[in-house]
Amino acid sequence: MFRTELGDDEAMLFPSYPPEQRSFWMKNTPLSLDIIFIGTDGRISNIAANTVPYSLESVPSKGIASAVFEVRAGLSEELGIKPGDLVTYKLPE
Repeated sequence: MFRTELGDDEAMLFPSYPPEQRSFWMKNTPLSLDIIFIGTDGRISNIAANTVPYSLESVPSKGIASAVFEVRAGLSEELGIKPGDLVTYKLPE
């Protein structure tokens, strides 16, 4: 929230402990994002592309999410990221 910019080489990762149905909103977010929901199998379940800044509308995962990855709006399409793609990441211990 409250970020005013997000570069092409920057992102935000929100792991879920334990994995659960996730839902985000854009209430205090002044820039549009692509919200990428990652299922428990490590694959993208759905992408909420080009979210609306300051929106109170709920943006839910399709099913249980182990993590949510946020990037600049439009970047997932530009990079060819789509549901079903495998995501790997390592969290700090």
